[in-house]
Amino acid sequence: MSVQFRILGPLDLRDGARTIPLGGDRQRTVLAHLLLHVNHQVTPDQLIETVWPSRPPASAAANLQTYVHRLRKLMPPLPEGEGLLTRGGHYTMALAAERLDATLFEQLTTRARRDGDPATALRLLDEAEALWRGTPLQDLPTPPGWAPELGRLIEARLTATEDRLALRIAEGSGLDTVDGELAELLDRHPYRERLWQQRLLALDKGGRRAEALELYRAVRDRFVADLGIEPGEDLRRTHLAILRGERPSGEQQRGDTAIALHQLPPDVADFTGREPELEELRAAVAPGAQAGAPTVTMLVGAPGTGKSALAVHLAHQVREEFPDGQLYVDLHATGNPRTPLDVLADLLHLLGVVGEALPVGLDARAALFRSRLTGRRVLLVLDDAASAQQLRPLLPAEQRCAVLVTTRARISDVDGARQVDLDVLDEQEALLLLARIAGTQRVQAEPAEAAAIVRYCGYFPLAIRIAGARLAGRRGWSLKTLRTRLADESSRLNELRIGQLAARSSFELSVRQLPSEAVPAFARLALLGAQDVTGWLVDALLGRHRSEDVLDVLVDANLVASTGVDAIGEPRYRMHDLIRVYAAELLEKQPRAERQAAIRRAIEASLALTARAVALLPAAFGAARVTPRGWQPALDPTDAPVCWLTATRRTLLAQVELAAQSGEATLAWQLALCAVPFFDLRGEYDEWQRSHRAALPAVQAAGDVLGEAHLLRGIGQVHLYRDEYPDAEKAWLRAGNAYREAGDAWGIAVATAGQGTLARARRRPRKAMPHYLDALAGLTKAGDGNGQAQVLRSIGMVHRELGDRDAAREWLHKALALAKEVGDAHREAKVLVDLAVMHREDDDVRAALSTVHKARDILESLDDERCTAYALVELGAILLAAGEPRAASGVAQRALAVFRRTGNRRGERAALAMVPQSHNQD
Repeated sequence: MSVQFRILGPLDLRDGARTIPLGGDRQRTVLAHLLLHVNHQVTPDQLIETVWPSRPPASAAANLQTYVHRLRKLMPPLPEGEGLLTRGGHYTMALAAERLDATLFEQLTTRARRDGDPATALRLLDEAEALWRGTPLQDLPTPPGWAPELGRLIEARLTATEDRLALRIAEGSGLDTVDGELAELLDRHPYRERLWQQRLLALDKGGRRAEALELYRAVRDRFVADLGIEPGEDLRRTHLAILRGERPSGEQQRGDTAIALHQLPPDVADFTGREPELEELRAAVAPGAQAGAPTVTMLVGAPGTGKSALAVHLAHQVREEFPDGQLYVDLHATGNPRTPLDVLADLLHLLGVVGEALPVGLDARAALFRSRLTGRRVLLVLDDAASAQQLRPLLPAEQRCAVLVTTRARISDVDGARQVDLDVLDEQEALLLLARIAGTQRVQAEPAEAAAIVRYCGYFPLAIRIAGARLAGRRGWSLKTLRTRLADESSRLNELRIGQLAARSSFELSVRQLPSEAVPAFARLALLGAQDVTGWLVDALLGRHRSEDVLDVLVDANLVASTGVDAIGEPRYRMHDLIRVYAAELLEKQPRAERQAAIRRAIEASLALTARAVALLPAAFGAARVTPRGWQPALDPTDAPVCWLTATRRTLLAQVELAAQSGEATLAWQLALCAVPFFDLRGEYDEWQRSHRAALPAVQAAGDVLGEAHLLRGIGQVHLYRDEYPDAEKAWLRAGNAYREAGDAWGIAVATAGQGTLARARRRPRKAMPHYLDALAGLTKAGDGNGQAQVLRSIGMVHRELGDRDAAREWLHKALALAKEVGDAHREAKVLVDLAVMHREDDDVRAALSTVHKARDILESLDDERCTAYALVELGAILLAAGEPRAASGVAQRALAVFRRTGNRRGERAALAMVPQSHNQD
């Protein structure tokens, strides 16, 4: 392309060999901002704020129009659809990817990571790095709003360099040159662990093992001395391999945790036939079978044709072709179809997206899911799909991925999807399936009877399985006995029905064979809906402890499936949707009072265990204390409370929804509130909001004003964390009114403190102060020491923002003393970070370092990754003030990794602002 825009260095526009003058700095800044946001709309207000970051003149809008007009005039002719466009009053710089060096760089590096040939990848990376001519937009002043995007570009360049060096090390050529380049890079980035790992690998591969070991010792000493932390796991693993004289396995894929997730259900042990379909499906799902896009294959057939069994069987067979993982999701078209929003949340959790990193909206989640699968070979099995609307957001973009969908209804409006129809079995396959279930000797002894049975079954696998299971469960029957039962057409459908009715016949038979004590357990499991359950939840339903014996009976009867164990080793069980429908019919025969009591016990058990677990977590400000009453489960989650809460969070959310739907409004809001400290600690804002919104209508319908107030306060807190200030204000105002109506002075104080925090977030410290003082009086009267410590800290920071540093220190020390007195280590650490900021601003670097190290140690002991990262940001600022820009940059980069992984945009901005500053002072 002859016309080229360049930002990877000084701003530049070239038409072939000719350089085009771009005018003064402000006009160039307008163009630079549009290029940084290429192909995206930019508002005039954004451009004005960029060009005049402090105080724009009255003529700013008119000046901006002049700059845009001049830029359009000086640009060379571009193809239709490209150029500086105006749409709806907004501006867009629309360019083909190859026309801007930054997007071309990203295109080349993406191709390099996807390409399986190292030589090609190396060539692409060389081309990408050759596009750089210095620091992005180095000839222009840097407005504050550019920091995230410039930081992203700088990080992308460094990552590409690391990728290139990794390929050089792997091929083993020019290792001395590679080592020299790594040494120069590490001089500028002394805390970047991937570079240290590569240098160890280069030295070891070049026959300099002793130097590699000595280098690691020096690196470790530096990390401990400068940052107070040990090197990361990957660097330690590489060192250990070199120490043992083993060949290091190389570095992990940068960024995400390696997928390698094998989520498939167990293969069907007696799977039979289907060879033509298997051959067709193997060809359809082969990686790269469809050029430019992932393969999407629809396995379509009527209920009972064995779609799920075939899909799982095939997925196990092609596992080696998808080394990065096989993901399985049941979409529940036959029950309550799962929403793509919820499915994507689960898939992203599996792929390492946790806490605040989980986007809120469907489009954002779908985009992040596609991004996480870029460069991977993954097979995604979507079982029992309902519609194209359910499927489209779940489809990856990576062409080496494959998607296998099972569906009862033909879904024809998914672009590029291949349809594979699944019919009934042929006679020989049907006989073989019957023999494998009922017994080969029995079928061989009565071949004519067996042929008649499979014919009466219509050769449907589900019907044959029902027939075979009946024979296997009745060893005294001959095949002729079953043939006689099936011969009468008027009764055949009562013996064998397809789909839900067929399942019902089988369920009736299975339930009649259960011991009497297992029947009510089977029925009551329907109360829990479509969710995995654990033994303690079944205990509560039955009103007895140690119900494993009953569960074992139901598993053996194939009425309940064992789905493995969760993250803390607790067995989990699931009832198939259609079986649950039949169990619900039996449930209707039980007295309503018994059903309601079982529901109440299940929710009380969830509340009791959640309360035990969160009691060991840092207190969350404004989270009302809940005292569990009623059913007390035998399980103790306190050995690993965070692990237990993480493994059980979906169950807890389902229990809140069950409580709300069952009229247990008080238990609904109590369980939702009880989980808040966990949601707060791990940044699980999506589930925090869902639980509160699920409980709110039931609480309002019940006229429970206090419960409504608690829920509205929590909803407001989530809005605040997401920078949704108008929504936070509305929720907190409603919460305050509800607390007043309920006469709850503590709640009024908490809601008032929220208004103060909202004012601070909006940079209105004077407006915040009276709210905090009122809140402090209320919390003091209520005896909430944790809450008082938090508000004392907030008042101290308001004084600092207002310039009264003596008052700020006084209030912060009050907060620190009270936090220690009430044993709130989390609050103590956050106050210490604030005091470290004050020490740094007073140029007392020694006190600042000592204070922030104390804070970091406390936060790390509490496993609070987010607040630890904020402490690292302050540590970086202190190191910068001490004249140690390289150390500051390294610390900020470690914090930045945490913020990016958890999706903390505010923290990412804080860390990114420091990284370029550190580089500029090198």
